[in-house]
Amino acid sequence: MSGSTDWEVLDTGTLTTVQDLGRPGHAHLGVPRAGALDLPAAALANRLVGNDAAAAVLEVTFGGLALRAGAGRWVAVTGAPGPVSVDGAARGHARGEWVPAGATLRIGPPVTGVRSYVAIAGGITVPPVLGSRSTDTLAWVGPPRVEAGATLPVGEPAGQPRPLDTPRPPRAGSLRLTVGPREDWFAADAVDLLCGTTYTVHADSNRIGLRLSGATLERARSGELPSEGMVLGAVQVPPSGQPVVFLADHPVTGGYPVIGVVDADDLWQCAQLRPGDEVRFTRSAGPVPRDARR
Repeated sequence: MSGSTDWEVLDTGTLTTVQDLGRPGHAHLGVPRAGALDLPAAALANRLVGNDAAAAVLEVTFGGLALRAGAGRWVAVTGAPGPVSVDGAARGHARGEWVPAGATLRIGPPVTGVRSYVAIAGGITVPPVLGSRSTDTLAWVGPPRVEAGATLPVGEPAGQPRPLDTPRPPRAGSLRLTVGPREDWFAADAVDLLCGTTYTVHADSNRIGLRLSGATLERARSGELPSEGMVLGAVQVPPSGQPVVFLADHPVTGGYPVIGVVDADDLWQCAQLRPGDEVRFTRSAGPVPRDARR
């Protein structure tokens, strides 16, 4: 290992990336915000091990991560629940666990959900890019995806672990939708159809967008819009009429009309929806939160 605190990556499963709160404010440069898709789960993991909220964690898709500790640290695994072990001994989910130097931490496939979050006391201290350690999977800004054989630098612990930290992440429900800005591009019943039927998560979903299959949203206009800015949570509708919810690695511009925007507080659910899971939208009475839309 390159340093006494570095952790060695033995296996990464389907996809493991480094994520923090993301890099908002760079859309005008063509750079998505990135960041953990399930922010409440990532925040809980950091609190459980005494980290600052902005500390970088590992986002693990469908499990399969194995790490060898270079230095003993408190670790917490949150998000999608699944088997957690240290040197083969079962450990808990969503709680602080001590991993001694030289021990192997393994995260198995989740029983529900998609993405698990691994916080290590001291945080993952890869070099930041544009103020963030997050990996953007659209333009690959930030650190590369985590690969077997790599080493991860880990910082010094800054706080004490919290074994029973609160608040816990919210419960799942429907995705609240603020209608617009391009609802006039759709048939008069399109919003009622979107909010009145059930959609199914498509297998092509990823960190860029949650692709849905279900009732076709018909347009009232022909042609396409000139390319315009896209925001986090935008529900864009391509010519197929099947909606796509833009997530953390979404493109910053697009030419398909946006029928609505999902409430920022509900977007964490999109991180944990599996192909085949059902999704419902409800019309929101409130405005789109401005601080989450850049």
